[in-house]
Amino acid sequence: MKTLWHWSKRALLALVLVFVAYQLWLLGHVLWWKWVPPSETSFMSLRLGELSAQQPDAELRYRWVPYERISIHLKRAVVAAEDDKFVDHEGFDWDGIQKAIEKNQKKGKAVAGGSTISQQLAKNLFLSPSRSYFRKAEEAIITVMIETLWDKRRILEVYLNVVEWGNGIFGCEAAAQRYFRVSAAQLAPAQAARLAVMLPNPRKYEKTFGPRLAAHAARIQGRAAYAEVP
Repeated sequence: MKTLWHWSKRALLALVLVFVAYQLWLLGHVLWWKWVPPSETSFMSLRLGELSAQQPDAELRYRWVPYERISIHLKRAVVAAEDDKFVDHEGFDWDGIQKAIEKNQKKGKAVAGGSTISQQLAKNLFLSPSRSYFRKAEEAIITVMIETLWDKRRILEVYLNVVEWGNGIFGCEAAAQRYFRVSAAQLAPAQAARLAVMLPNPRKYEKTFGPRLAAHAARIQGRAAYAEVP
């Protein structure tokens, strides 16, 4: 019995050390990416693996552009569509989370998430789309790291550059070129709003962008004029 207890304690200690080491690995990347553009994210690696399974020479469309070369219309539209309290919260929109929970309970299934831009960025950089309590807990830890070490301008800059905008399309520059044949700096208000409303399900809306989504884009375009960005 003593031997079992001894090995149980050692196993628990080993798990704790592994967990701490992983958190330090994440922290190191968050610190590095405070100044250096990410060359690849977890979502990029996942999507490239899926594409390569169908086409071995598949490549992602991804090109980093600095914050000042991203259209102000896109910045405002994305904040208006995804996280209208972005500049005020510290990573979590508790009112939004509560509303999402209530909406999901009413519908009987997950139809709303309530995630902020910071939370989405944490997931895109390091995690996967899978749903689990562990993943949500890890997402929260990474969100705190990002919000503590980066300013809002950097968070929005990285998010707009690495978020998925279609099958194999990552970042606003690749999206602007793919859908409108212009650079991210040249996006007009209507174009920016259309890109913003694609974000919840970009691979679906890349193929089908119907009247309902177009109407939503028009509403976002109107709200974007008043959105506050860093």
